[in-house]
Amino acid sequence: MPEVKKILCAVDFAEYSPQIAAYAQTLAKAFEAEVMVIYVAPTLAHYIGFQVAPSSIENFVGEIISGAEETMDKFLNENFSEVQVSGKVLTGYAAEEILDFADKNSIDIIVMGTHGRKGIDRILFGSVAEKVVKSAPMPVLTLRPKQVS
Repeated sequence: MPEVKKILCAVDFAEYSPQIAAYAQTLAKAFEAEVMVIYVAPTLAHYIGFQVAPSSIENFVGEIISGAEETMDKFLNENFSEVQVSGKVLTGYAAEEILDFADKNSIDIIVMGTHGRKGIDRILFGSVAEKVVKSAPMPVLTLRPKQVS
C-alpha cells in the first residue's frame, strides 16, 4: 500500500468545510500523516483596465487575504485538534493553485469538496474538483457534503 504522509485539504470556508476537514483529520490519524489546509482567494488581476485602479484592486485582494488568514487560524483550531496541521492562504485560480501546491509540497492525497453545480453555473464556472481530479498525479478524495440546515 502506498505511504500517505502528507494530506492536502482544500477548503473554501463554506458551511460544509468542517465536513471536509473531518475526513482529512480521520485519514491523517489513520496514516499518522500531517494535514496541509489551503484556501485559494480569487485573483482579481483580470479586472485591471476596467476603469478600476490597480491599487484599489491590490488593496481589496489584500483585505481578502488578511480576512482569510484570520478565518484559516480559527478553522484550524476548531477542526484539527488531533493531528499535525498547517494552513496557507493562496491567490489565483483554485484548481491551478491546488495542483501547484500539491506538486511543490509532495502531497500524497488531496481531500476536497464538490459544489455539485448544475446547468448554466457548471458551464460558466466549471468544477474546481473536476479539474483537480483530471489533472492530479496523486489520488483525490472528493466529497459531496451533506447540506447543513
